[in-house]
Amino acid sequence: MAPPPNSRVRIRVSPTLLFLFFSTLLSTSATKISYSDHCSSFVPSSPPTDLLPTHSSVTSFFQIDGGQYSGGDQIFGADPNSTLSVPRSLSFHPRSVRETLAPGTLSLTGILTFHGGGIRVAGAPGRSLRFAQIRPRRPRTFNRVGRAMFGLSGFWSEPAGRLCMVGGGFGRSSEGRSLDLSAVFKLNYPNVSNIWSAIVSGTIESLDDRTSVNYFDPVKLLVYTEKNYEFTKVPDAIRSCSVVKIRDEPLGFGNGSFCDYVGFHMMQTYRLEYKADCSGGSCGPFDRRLGFSPSFMSLYRIRCLEDGRLRMSMAFSMQRKYRDNGIFEPGKTLVGEGAWDGEKKRLCVVACRVADANGSSTVSDCTIGLSLWFPSVLSIEHRSTISGQIWSYRDKNDSGYFDMVSFVNLDTRLLRSYHGLKYKYTKLDLVNSSCVQGDASSVRRKRFPDVKKAGDMSFSIFVKDAGGNISWGYAGLLFVGETLYGSSLYGRFSGTQIPVPALVDDDPRCWHVSYYVRYGNESNNPTEISAEGTYDVETGMLIMVGCRQVGSSLDCGILINIQLAPLNPEEGEYSKGKISSTRENSDPLFFKPLEISVRGMYRTQAAENIRWMNIEIAMVLLSFTLSCIFIGLQLYHIKKHPDVLPSISITMLVILTLGHMLPLVLNFEALFFKNHSRKISLVQSGGWLEVNEVVVMVITMVAFLLQSRLLQVAWSARSADERKQGLWNAERKSIVLCLPIYIVGGLITLFIHFGSFGTKQKRLHYSSSDFHSLWEDLFSYAGLILDCFLFPQFLLNIFCNSKDKSLAPAFYGGTTVVRSLPHVYDAYRAHHYIPHLRYSYIYASQNGDIYSSAWDIIIPCAGMLFGVLIFLQQRFGGALILPKKIRESGGYEMVPVVGH
Repeated sequence: MAPPPNSRVRIRVSPTLLFLFFSTLLSTSATKISYSDHCSSFVPSSPPTDLLPTHSSVTSFFQIDGGQYSGGDQIFGADPNSTLSVPRSLSFHPRSVRETLAPGTLSLTGILTFHGGGIRVAGAPGRSLRFAQIRPRRPRTFNRVGRAMFGLSGFWSEPAGRLCMVGGGFGRSSEGRSLDLSAVFKLNYPNVSNIWSAIVSGTIESLDDRTSVNYFDPVKLLVYTEKNYEFTKVPDAIRSCSVVKIRDEPLGFGNGSFCDYVGFHMMQTYRLEYKADCSGGSCGPFDRRLGFSPSFMSLYRIRCLEDGRLRMSMAFSMQRKYRDNGIFEPGKTLVGEGAWDGEKKRLCVVACRVADANGSSTVSDCTIGLSLWFPSVLSIEHRSTISGQIWSYRDKNDSGYFDMVSFVNLDTRLLRSYHGLKYKYTKLDLVNSSCVQGDASSVRRKRFPDVKKAGDMSFSIFVKDAGGNISWGYAGLLFVGETLYGSSLYGRFSGTQIPVPALVDDDPRCWHVSYYVRYGNESNNPTEISAEGTYDVETGMLIMVGCRQVGSSLDCGILINIQLAPLNPEEGEYSKGKISSTRENSDPLFFKPLEISVRGMYRTQAAENIRWMNIEIAMVLLSFTLSCIFIGLQLYHIKKHPDVLPSISITMLVILTLGHMLPLVLNFEALFFKNHSRKISLVQSGGWLEVNEVVVMVITMVAFLLQSRLLQVAWSARSADERKQGLWNAERKSIVLCLPIYIVGGLITLFIHFGSFGTKQKRLHYSSSDFHSLWEDLFSYAGLILDCFLFPQFLLNIFCNSKDKSLAPAFYGGTTVVRSLPHVYDAYRAHHYIPHLRYSYIYASQNGDIYSSAWDIIIPCAGMLFGVLIFLQQRFGGALILPKKIRESGGYEMVPVVGH
């Protein structure tokens, strides 16, 4: 069937097939360009012979995944300092490699791809751009002038260490036109690389005439070479580390090698710390040459061998964000090699500068040393798990000399991966007294989180500043006493773990704790606070002193107070606190107090929630299963006594049928339109709740079908006998009496709903869970009607004065019990009320009935009363409850029915 005109047909194309298609297309164009005219002087050609396997080591030798280029503005756009540009990178994927008749010369074909470049906006030259979160009727066209592909073929010479290829390709001009390109690609690519040839240079030049629209300026390339790498600077690196003095004994490694962990820990961003008295261009490796003193350093492209030798790249910038995509900036990048010194427990590296793509070598000045180690003792002032230094080998009088620069890592989220870390408290004298003097009498019945449970002591926070701006953050427990929290689960480093945390003056209610607090916009340098203090188990009060890095200054004038919510909270009770500055208002580091609030659950509470949800789901399953059984018994009853079928109230059966249909509707809505909190519950329960929900829906469907069958049989039995016209008249009278009562009850429900809504609107704070929509209140009222399902049958028996045992005792008695049990359970639940459990109510939910202390008594009593009345009516006659004079005087119409 053809799709409608306006529909979109989404076709998925395999990347492999797409690559093969373009490579075939481009290689065809490559054969049309003469190799000897453009490359014979750089790498002589030779007739190819044997084809090497695609997955051989020789083929992978030519794979290039990281590189940088400049020039070619006609294709890639200029390099503006605007945000409308994508970092430039290139890649080369060999397609085939063949041996040739000339020894040491290989013939190869492949695809050279350029990424990134400038982005231009059509129709808006010379104007600044502002983006808004709206969609205009006709959006402007953004041309990504930053991608070109070339299919190349050529030769590589092992003795010369050169690669030359020619071919064609395609791209787009700055105006957005498609271009058919032809070019020659030259690259210095030695067979064996070392630190001097870690990054090599090359060019790609256009073969089109300068007047052609396909012409582009020469493009200069810088490419990583990582194949067949030879270490040449390791001894120099080990010797150079003698100038570094480490304050404390660093962490070593236990079982396994250094390389097992280096990628996981070292590839991150580090903050550079310069000497306060540095001047005259000696503040760092780039100060004298570029006048550039970066704030951050990133380690990336780390390649480590089993014996501890490694090579890596170091990128310096003013931005904190870490990227490991192979893109680097010449002049602001170092490459290095070194080894792990197991005896001194530190990494020693010799680093070299990366220059511009001029000449055959782009790496020079290997007079920079770097050392890195893992501290074994942390404190509030020194929280970094990785520390290091960068220095110059040159004499102080040399032009390339710079003062030693220290660096520390910024990501403390990996702390628990370091086994053997210890913590030294230095500012507890400011908060110890507050823990000892805390008053626990006012919270005697409260239970607060235990420090032995990490999930309860770490939590997400909302931070509100004086201007009303709210940001998200996290407070994580790191140390209890001197013990790294959770270290036994993440043991990676050797060291001695202290088994018992230290207490405050041996007081079991007060614990020394260390936290990290992080909040703010992740993309705009979020605030990080190192904190230490005391936690009072009996009062739930967490009082800490904090330190934060502000530029080159460390501000330790911060006080953090958090009152944790108890595990058995009252309504509206949640964790809250304050972050404040202890400095004077005139101090540059002073800031206005920040409010902290925590709205989530403890893990202990979440586990309790799931446990109660499972219990309530089991009760729901039991209730609907019993309903199926009782309806089945009623069907069996009328099969044995078909003559009583006409005496069953059709109105009652319709109410029961609709009552079984409503849960189906609500369940479908829950399955396909779950709210956010529901999704969280399902995730935390491993999906088991969702399975139970489907089971409940299936059983409810069975009950609905059985009830529908009962309604259909009763309706057919009464309609088939014309002599039962009197029963229809009695049915109409019962409806006339029931309907006004139901309508009045509905109007009262509307009145109560709108009245309570107005009251809640006047309140300054109320939970969204306390507010019920109009439909939810109407569904609750429908549950009340369903609780009194015997009322229509009771009226019908009165108007007919029937003694027919139309309803089986198991049916009306059992259904009454099923409808009453939720109210009994709700009364028990209210007596043992826990606020956080109300979000998991499934059985006796407010959406399915009316629940309160009064209704939980009235409804079961009313249900039992109607059950007793039905029993008496079926034994002594429907008019049993009427006064004797009215029965004897015939003050009401008697309808003849078939009896036993």
